[in-house]
Amino acid sequence: MKEIVLIKYGEIILKGLNRHIFEDKLVKNIQHAVGKTAKVYKSRATLYAEPSEGADVDEIIQKVKRVFGVVYIVRAGICEKNIDAIGKAAIEYIPMDQYKSFKVETKRADKTFPKASPEVSAAIGGMLLEAFPHLTVDVHAPEVVVSVEIREGGAYVYGAKIKGPGGMPTGTAGKVMLMLSGGIDSPVAGYMLARRGTVMDAVHFFSPPFTSEKAKEKVLDLARILAKYTGGMRVHIVPFTEQQLQMKAKCPTEHLTILMRRMMMRIACALAEKSGAGAVVTGESLGQVASQTLEAIAVTDACADMPCFRPLIGMDKEDIISVAREIDSYETSILPYEDCCTIFVPKHPATKPKLSKILESEALIDAEGLIKKAIEETEYVDV
Repeated sequence: MKEIVLIKYGEIILKGLNRHIFEDKLVKNIQHAVGKTAKVYKSRATLYAEPSEGADVDEIIQKVKRVFGVVYIVRAGICEKNIDAIGKAAIEYIPMDQYKSFKVETKRADKTFPKASPEVSAAIGGMLLEAFPHLTVDVHAPEVVVSVEIREGGAYVYGAKIKGPGGMPTGTAGKVMLMLSGGIDSPVAGYMLARRGTVMDAVHFFSPPFTSEKAKEKVLDLARILAKYTGGMRVHIVPFTEQQLQMKAKCPTEHLTILMRRMMMRIACALAEKSGAGAVVTGESLGQVASQTLEAIAVTDACADMPCFRPLIGMDKEDIISVAREIDSYETSILPYEDCCTIFVPKHPATKPKLSKILESEALIDAEGLIKKAIEETEYVDV
């Protein structure tokens, strides 16, 4: 039986007169993801990925599953638009022997079809009961919903739906710069902002010899995981050893964490502006560590000259870990390599810093010179 992949979206439907812009972008993104393995097109609030000859449909589905804007995906069989053909397709195509209960739902987009949707559902349900005597009909909580869509191009029959990532199509909400560490939080933050349609670059602060090449490669691996969803990104690698050593030598120990965060923020904002990004994204969660108290975040943001988004701000660690596992970043994030954010952490960092005191400490170093030097020596890797 000939197969096709049906792709459904959700929030885009609410976009009114601009809806076609988001639909067209989603079609383009899916086509980019599947390449030559399928032809992607839209019709009546549904997108279609028509497999090329010899293409692996499971592989197509795996690629579509990572495209933002996709709510769910179904692998459907195509048949003629008559009751006998539809019933036969349902019996042969859907593995009904795996289930104990079912119901049939029909959508009749082609209004020239002679039977109404409830009549089609009743007829197909009867054929399934006859073919699989162990089945029962359960209209409230069935183990499987057998779906029938009758459209101009034919009838489509499918069973279980495959969940997509949802959100909005990449490229419909501007560009951001993710501050990407080697931990659990920042990749999740990047995923959540990218899910809202942003294009994304990343910045990573690297402090050799205190942080190793393996630590840097770990971060690039995390970027590659994110790139499966975003379609690619540029990772800016910022050398940060001299900056940290100068702060440690000249500034009050309890201020080191906040001073480091402020310098990172200023560098990230400068690189964001150079790359055309309009905001910085961090993986901070309120109260998780000393630099993430309300007062510390306010002092850090005081030096930013563009918005800083914190999509994890109200999440607890278990929530974040759950998402990390879902997007396959968790196992990479927990690899035991050094992070420049942890190597100079004081024993008793200031948790309620005052901006005036932090500015006094910042005046003890050549902050402008250190920031300029870091930007000039930044390298980048495209993933």
